[in-house]
Amino acid sequence: MTTMTNASVREFKMPDVGEGLTEAEILKWYVQPGDTVTDGQVVCEVETAKAAVELPIPYDGVVRELHFPEGTTVDVGTSIIAVDVAGGAAPVEEEAPAPAPAEEPEEQPAARQPVLVGYGVATSSTRRRPRKQAAPDTAAQQAVAAVQHELNGHVAPAAPAAGASRPLAKPPVRKLAKDLGVDLTTVTPTGPDGVITREDVHAAVAPPAPQETAPAAAVPVAAPAAPVSYDTARETRIPVKGVRKATAAAMVGSAFTAPHVTEFVTVDVTRTMKLVEELKQDKEFTGLRVNPLLLIAKALLVAIKRNPDVNASWDEAAQEIVVKHYVNLGIAAATPRGLIVPNIKDAHAKTLPQLAESLGELVSTAREGKTSPTAMQAGTVTITNVGVFGVDTGTPILNPGESAILAVGAIKPQPWVHKGKVKPRQVTTLALSFDHRLVDGELGSKVLADVAAILEQPKRLISWA
Repeated sequence: MTTMTNASVREFKMPDVGEGLTEAEILKWYVQPGDTVTDGQVVCEVETAKAAVELPIPYDGVVRELHFPEGTTVDVGTSIIAVDVAGGAAPVEEEAPAPAPAEEPEEQPAARQPVLVGYGVATSSTRRRPRKQAAPDTAAQQAVAAVQHELNGHVAPAAPAAGASRPLAKPPVRKLAKDLGVDLTTVTPTGPDGVITREDVHAAVAPPAPQETAPAAAVPVAAPAAPVSYDTARETRIPVKGVRKATAAAMVGSAFTAPHVTEFVTVDVTRTMKLVEELKQDKEFTGLRVNPLLLIAKALLVAIKRNPDVNASWDEAAQEIVVKHYVNLGIAAATPRGLIVPNIKDAHAKTLPQLAESLGELVSTAREGKTSPTAMQAGTVTITNVGVFGVDTGTPILNPGESAILAVGAIKPQPWVHKGKVKPRQVTTLALSFDHRLVDGELGSKVLADVAAILEQPKRLISWA
């Protein structure tokens, strides 16, 4: 192991991107050793459990070393790149003495704290993962940890130091603990660097295993299991991580926590389709993307205004229903990294042109994989447009923490009774799923009926809005 002794070298650490997120994968490096960087320049792209984001370097200098290759998952707080802020010759590398720790990087002033794009500097302290290098005065603890490792978990890990902050655990694990009624402060972590795993939570609620009566020496040591092999020509295995892993955990949690009810309505949207064509010619919408989703979103916002109790969330801890007086409208978007649901903040307060502009920005940002974690937080209701895939409709699963989600099916010509005669009309099917703890059948039916009525007669947008 080598360590840099040049005092002008600054180590840039993986930023803490939010409560509960403890790691990120390096997707792409934009710089290489020897490149000159400036304050604010993006040096790499990383993917957390929420989104892919770009990391800017917080100082000027010359890149000396990239500590991890692309595709590596790195703990928050771990140095990922070394930069010589003096910009001079490469620092001399020396063999570091085995017991000595790596030199701690110089602490930067608060005003220079590195943060993710779209994030401000956190106002509250957040516990970071401990450094992997051991300090000289922790040799005894290292010896104890080695013995614990040899005993394969038969010795309980040391208790956290006094004054330690909240336990380390990923969001799905915190959700599991909450569902099972487990206090994470009482759970013994077995994951790397003291991170609580799903197995730890299950172990906390499982009955204790019977004690082994045979002498420890008589217990045979099981040989490590052979790796499972498969035919790479016939199968492709994709690691579940990042956005896909977080989405899967969130959907499972939503499906088995909130009692879902789904209602359907088939509606003639011929007049809405005509209005879309008219708005495309309107000067007020020049340069904006106008499509049926825009009017469907506006129709849902009007329906929420007429039925405000549908825009709520369930507070399990307080046993309260929280009615929101704002609408952060989520739009489900399929991306190469998986399904994400960014939302338009305060969509209820936007005019139709403003809503069109926000929708366009949301979709283009999602397709580029640049959606920030902030854009996916605090949603209240969601729209998922399965019709773009030619699907008639579906039974959508609620976005966690939200009370309703509207699925929009394909819009296509169908025979329809119009003014007493069967004519070809533009028809679609809408499906509204809602949390039955918050929304009863009457309220859910009113919201869905209002959306359908507006799409059938879009002039109602003027009178009802």
